[in-house]
Amino acid sequence: MDLTTRYMGLQLKNPLVASASPLTGELDSLRRLEDAGAAALILPSLFQEDIEAETARYEHLTSAHDDSWPEGLSNFPRLADAQHGPHHYLELVRRARQAVGVPVIASLNGISDEGWISYAKQLEQAGANGLELNIYFIPADLAATGRDVEQRYLDILRLVRKAVSIPVAIKLSPYFSSVGNMAMALHDAGADALVLFNRFYQPDLDLTRLQVLNDLKLSDPSEIRLPLLWLAVLSGRTRASLAASTGVNSAEEVVKYLLVGADVVMTTSSLLRLGPGHMATLLAGLEKWLDAREFASLKHVRGIMSQRSLRDPQAFERANYVKILHDYRVPTLAVGIPRSIAQ
Repeated sequence: MDLTTRYMGLQLKNPLVASASPLTGELDSLRRLEDAGAAALILPSLFQEDIEAETARYEHLTSAHDDSWPEGLSNFPRLADAQHGPHHYLELVRRARQAVGVPVIASLNGISDEGWISYAKQLEQAGANGLELNIYFIPADLAATGRDVEQRYLDILRLVRKAVSIPVAIKLSPYFSSVGNMAMALHDAGADALVLFNRFYQPDLDLTRLQVLNDLKLSDPSEIRLPLLWLAVLSGRTRASLAASTGVNSAEEVVKYLLVGADVVMTTSSLLRLGPGHMATLLAGLEKWLDAREFASLKHVRGIMSQRSLRDPQAFERANYVKILHDYRVPTLAVGIPRSIAQ
């Protein structure tokens, strides 16, 4: 059975990718993920603000008493020699490339033009096979227009694209007013791959302490529908590779994403819940599904249920939305319940 696929220009042995998480930040876990069948590994994001905060703390410590104890400065390593900043992340990239035989993709989250450019170059020099841009940008400025937000994504991508020669993927937000148009614009700006979608972690409230909760909620299969929709719409309409991300817990989600046109399927939450070995379960489930239907190659499956391939493309559009609402039947248990309670 041929499970090979291409993603952002890289040839992969199968479509399963371990996306960024604490698991991909450790060499032992990276090896276990590869052994379990992961075809590519995305390292945790390098956050520019973390690096700058660490540098600022170091400079504060080494300069706090330089007037009262100048001779003591010799006890501190020079800033250029100190192993802080991006050093540990760059070393992770180098060691990961040596430890595994599958592509290693670095992830970058910057906050300034200089940061995006500088760290992208360093990640390429460290040996990353590709670069994923994790643009986590919340437009909290009420004066910012939708076009301003879109332009920021495009500007960042163009800056990085000019700075490096390795493949570049970009994590796409689902909150653009026209996701499809933005996807096309990102490809035209140089994106080799689009990841659908970046999960923006929204806060919750603690009603007892009246505090904001910043806890992390892992994704579940109920979240698959939005990326499923847009993958189906984009499949065959862009030359950029398409990566499905969100809600993957079993082989069932993997198959669905492939059917609508994903080139690769990424998972994080299921691996955090069940461990690196779960990748082997996903791979075995995919192979079993293909074998039961006598599909000899992944290329015979990918995109056969995309919008372009279906006889009724309106299944992904407004007409089907109206039909679903008209055909909905109130569950039996809700019959006879007062409207105010049923709602």
